[in-house]
Amino acid sequence: MKPVALFILVALAAPLAVAAQERSAVDQPAAPPDGGLLTPLDQARRIAVSGDRAEAIRLYGALLEKNPGDVDARLGRGRTLAWMGQWDAAGADLVQVTRDSPGYGDAWSALGDMYLWSDRPALAVEAYSQWVQLQPDRPAPLLARSRAHRAAGEPALATVDLDAAAARGADPDVVERARVALVPRISNPEAVAPAGFRWQLQAEAGRTAFSGSRADWDDHALVLRHYMPRASVAVEALQTHRFGKSDQAWAIDAYVDVWPRAYANLRYQAAPGYDLFPGHSWRVELFQGVGKGWELSGAVDQLRFRSSTVDLYSVGVGRYVGNFYLRGRARWVDGSDSVGVTGQVRYYYAGNGDDYFEVSAGSGRSREERFGATVNDVNSSVGLAYVHYLTRNVGFKLSAGYSDDSPDETRVSGTLYYRW
Repeated sequence: MKPVALFILVALAAPLAVAAQERSAVDQPAAPPDGGLLTPLDQARRIAVSGDRAEAIRLYGALLEKNPGDVDARLGRGRTLAWMGQWDAAGADLVQVTRDSPGYGDAWSALGDMYLWSDRPALAVEAYSQWVQLQPDRPAPLLARSRAHRAAGEPALATVDLDAAAARGADPDVVERARVALVPRISNPEAVAPAGFRWQLQAEAGRTAFSGSRADWDDHALVLRHYMPRASVAVEALQTHRFGKSDQAWAIDAYVDVWPRAYANLRYQAAPGYDLFPGHSWRVELFQGVGKGWELSGAVDQLRFRSSTVDLYSVGVGRYVGNFYLRGRARWVDGSDSVGVTGQVRYYYAGNGDDYFEVSAGSGRSREERFGATVNDVNSSVGLAYVHYLTRNVGFKLSAGYSDDSPDETRVSGTLYYRW
């Protein structure tokens, strides 16, 4: 790998060791205080916290054999099973506790957690709502329900709960972090989907027109993307028609969480014909969140044509502010004087992660030898995009762009989305 590429990736990966330590502490309950003899129930809780979940389940089971009506033992076993990812068994215990003791706030809290962790945010909202009714003056139930609303793709309701939690004395830093988290935290909105969706089919068609006598270019793409809890992977079929010739390519494009506040875009594309598309191309781009709402990124791209290989490097800085996402990016070609900078502003006008309006602009500079003289070329571009979902399943995107390159280019495209 080129030294510049290595520098970019190593610099962005520096937080890995610290971040891994932070992640190991996520969702771990606090241990009971020391002092005095532990009751069997406290002993089971202590063992569950220490990590020996199987032994804790055995101890909770022994308590329930002696007293099947022990709601605290059943609650403890249900929580431990939820930590182990055994959703059906955990749900059976926790639902029974809420039926036997409907006024037990901790039971509704645990049931809501189990539903949220198992990717059932609508049921989590219902459970947390019972907790809110039992403890209306406490901020914790409202903060929990806000998280469930966010996971369910309901940012407006999540904001209402955050406002109510703040009014009841919630930690301002916790509330602020939750507000920031309501903005989609990924550079490519198509790489994420609201909870409950696992697939998206995307069909795109575009045309580029030129000044002068050059014929128009036509491009088409069909993309099938699969969403998983910590990643999404797409398979793409691409086609282009330029200069009276056609070419096809296929690609695999993935977005993967790598550690807290960091994700990567990995892409590989191949075109067996080597005609218009590069025969092989790949990209590795790493994004790292820092501070309050900032995001750094670095990327390495390689394009392999029939007679040459082009390496590209880029660095970027992004900022999440309310319903806005702003990003600046610099990109250059290895071994040449070709440099480009771009900026974009995306506004989520409906307050969700689906509907947005985006404006982008860029400028590039290149230097090449023509007819025995060095020629400096500078070009600029501007683009607009509008995305709107008609229903939770069906949406569309309209985009247009212009570049004053030689010859001038005007591009329009349309995309249809269907997800399920």
